[in-house]
Amino acid sequence: MIKSLRNAVLLSTAVATLAACSGGSADEDVAYVARDVESLYAEAQRRLDRGNTILAAALFDEVERQHPYSPWARRAQLMSAFSYYIARDYNKAIQNAQRFLSIHPGNKDAPYAYYLIALSYYEQISDVNRDQSITEQAQIALREVNRRFPQTEYAADARLKLDLVADHLAGKEMEIGRYYARSGRWLAAALRFRNVVEQYETTSHTPEALYRLTESSLALGIREEAVKYTAVLGANYPGNEWYEKAFELVEDHASDVNPT
Repeated sequence: MIKSLRNAVLLSTAVATLAACSGGSADEDVAYVARDVESLYAEAQRRLDRGNTILAAALFDEVERQHPYSPWARRAQLMSAFSYYIARDYNKAIQNAQRFLSIHPGNKDAPYAYYLIALSYYEQISDVNRDQSITEQAQIALREVNRRFPQTEYAADARLKLDLVADHLAGKEMEIGRYYARSGRWLAAALRFRNVVEQYETTSHTPEALYRLTESSLALGIREEAVKYTAVLGANYPGNEWYEKAFELVEDHASDVNPT
């Protein structure tokens, strides 16, 4: 069962399509009717297979509520979290997955629960112009997957997503740094650009950050620093457009300064 769930989540395009066009009716009530656990679970699974994810999640919750001590209850907890994830109700997906882990921390499906939590945060990442607290939570959750289960396919996917998260966070630092630079707040701008170079050096934003540090250093009158950043940029990104721009700046404003 979990293997099929795992494959569904890893096929992110298919999941996104399903989530966009299904979801089911949130108005459908799950009236309490005592049912044997197998038929109740089968009905929840049937609803999920048909794309009625909200009702499926509610029915999986009902499995646990009516039969809390059965083996089906443990399975239903994770299925409920998965159903909420597909329905894009990420908060409930996280809550149910966390609840599963609190009750069954050593279960064989614990890696999947951690991964589902990370995915639920990851899917909520907003653009760089908004608050990045969710992005940071996604980063923490993805790192936890990689730390706990480094040899799994969950960790392999988490590492790929961590690169994208880092690029996103670096983009936010750059956006703020550029704003400070436009406002003439060069020291504040330099601090943001330095964060990118020091914390997100493997991202696509590093060449521009080094150029911006050259620019900021010249504006602050620290010509030696400007030359140093240009030298680092040239050594690591020769031929890059940002190096060419930095070189021109240094030639115009610090040509008599030798790199140390």
